[in-house]
Amino acid sequence: MAAPGTQTSSTTESRVSARVGAIAESATLAVDAKAKALKAEGRPVIGFGAGEPDFATPEPIVRAAQEACADPRNHRYSPASGLPELREAIVTKTARDSGYVIQPNQVLVTNGGKQAVYQTFAALLDPGDEVLLPAPYWTTYPEAIRLAGATPVEVPTDESTGYLATLEQLEAARTPRTRMLLFNSPSNPTGAVYPPERVAEIGRWAAEHDLWVVTDEIYEHLVYGDARHVSMPVEVPELADRCVVLNGVAKTYAMTGWRVGWMIGPTDVIKATANLQSHLTSNVSNVSQRAALEAVSGPLDAVAEMREAFDRRRRTIVEMLGAIPGVSCPEPKGAFYAYPSVKELLGTEIRGRRPQSSAELAELVLEHAEVAVVPGEAFGTPGYFRMSYALGDEDLAEGVRRMAALLSEAK
Repeated sequence: MAAPGTQTSSTTESRVSARVGAIAESATLAVDAKAKALKAEGRPVIGFGAGEPDFATPEPIVRAAQEACADPRNHRYSPASGLPELREAIVTKTARDSGYVIQPNQVLVTNGGKQAVYQTFAALLDPGDEVLLPAPYWTTYPEAIRLAGATPVEVPTDESTGYLATLEQLEAARTPRTRMLLFNSPSNPTGAVYPPERVAEIGRWAAEHDLWVVTDEIYEHLVYGDARHVSMPVEVPELADRCVVLNGVAKTYAMTGWRVGWMIGPTDVIKATANLQSHLTSNVSNVSQRAALEAVSGPLDAVAEMREAFDRRRRTIVEMLGAIPGVSCPEPKGAFYAYPSVKELLGTEIRGRRPQSSAELAELVLEHAEVAVVPGEAFGTPGYFRMSYALGDEDLAEGVRRMAALLSEAK
């Protein structure tokens, strides 16, 4: 008889539901965990995997959290939809940063951006619905869509168009079952930023066909050069009643570990998702909410300093990657990711191996150059690497040098 808690072959397929068993592990977190594990073993691995600023959370935000810990108000349950003062502050911040004018009852505070993504799809999608998903896409989107019983319909883009989907592509992918468009600008994983006129064009098209648009704006403050972020419901006001905006403090304020995000949408959708959250998690940690309140209410000085560093690193990584034979890297306009094509290297010989996929090539790079990258398979587009440049300047340069030395051996 098997010991308690062990698994026998006869029950292998029945122990986990088909719905949850079909979920793939987050590739970005998996790469980051592997890089950290190798570092713990003493190997000098440089990780380009996690989308996480290398800066500390700004001191005023940390102080606000420390003070919140000592305040008995924060030792108890609070409203599942978020602290009223934080929801008010998000209203003010949203009007300041994007010009989108909303009310507090249109805001739901969530445990990070991922919960906002999941709850939005859960509230708006039914089995049989289709969601247009421009690729490359963030790894969580298709998994959350499938968990809601819907089907992601990929709309492929590549470096030739700057990873921007066209209206013609979206229309070609639309069917009678299309219910929603997922829109992400600035983009994870490519750093693409849709120009305002393209945002307006796509928004008007979605409104014309009564589609929902879920627009992920978590990188709104990280744009470079002449790129400009605009919010779709501002550009297309008639879309606002069928639009959900996702955002959070993680990327802008270097607060990935604090786990505070939010969703903005029509009041009926926010009420429904608040009901779901009341059973799922109840309130977000009050201490984290107090920290987020300080973040969104305060100045953007620290954000500007971080953006300046990211911009410098962006230019460095693009230049260095572009010098590697067989690698092509469009200039990202936002976020903190480069998305180079490595398709020309596939099938070539490197250290006695001929990698046939970007996943195999990424394994080879980790093994021989001790550099961790995320392969394009994780984002729906094989043949690419995603490389976060949210790491120190010296590590960034050293990591790309190591990778360049290895890939230059290709023959």
